[in-house]
Amino acid sequence: MQGTGEGRVGAVERRTRETAVRVRMLLDGTGRSEIATGLGFLDHMLTAFARHARFDLELTCEGDLEVDDHHTVEDCALALGSALDAALGERRGIRRFGFAFAPLDEALARVVVDLSGRPAPQVALGLRRERIGEVACECLAHFFHSLAVTGRMALHVDVERGENDHHRVEAAFKALALALREAVSSDGSAEVPSTKGVL
Repeated sequence: MQGTGEGRVGAVERRTRETAVRVRMLLDGTGRSEIATGLGFLDHMLTAFARHARFDLELTCEGDLEVDDHHTVEDCALALGSALDAALGERRGIRRFGFAFAPLDEALARVVVDLSGRPAPQVALGLRRERIGEVACECLAHFFHSLAVTGRMALHVDVERGENDHHRVEAAFKALALALREAVSSDGSAEVPSTKGVL
């Protein structure tokens, strides 16, 4: 499996006229995180994601929040996906597929992921509110789409039930974490898990 002396690491800096994002992610971690995006709800979701994926994650963003939250949410997701892709390298020796259900009280989310190298997001959060904290709910679905694109994965996110939108989104992030934790884990070989020989 791809790695450094400390494990599989992806480090990305993404700078635009709208945001400056820095990400460092260790896949073989303990779930430690340092998150500062300027958006409290997004920080909360990324902290939960790192904890349950058991990825060590450092992510900071300085974004144009005076405009709105869109660029910050989108660029954090793009940088996070790029860091995941970098950490996976050739994707040798990984399970590739992962799936998980995660409840949060009355909410239940299902995530299925294929680290196929082909971006294919399908996201159904079923949110009713316009915003959760400082984050527009439309941006939360876009987060998963953007992550799938730069992470080069098929990503299916379905929240099956839940009355509270905070619970629905948090269940989705936790299910994503658990599914990725499985997908990036070792399958005990040094092979690329594909009949094509490349992912």
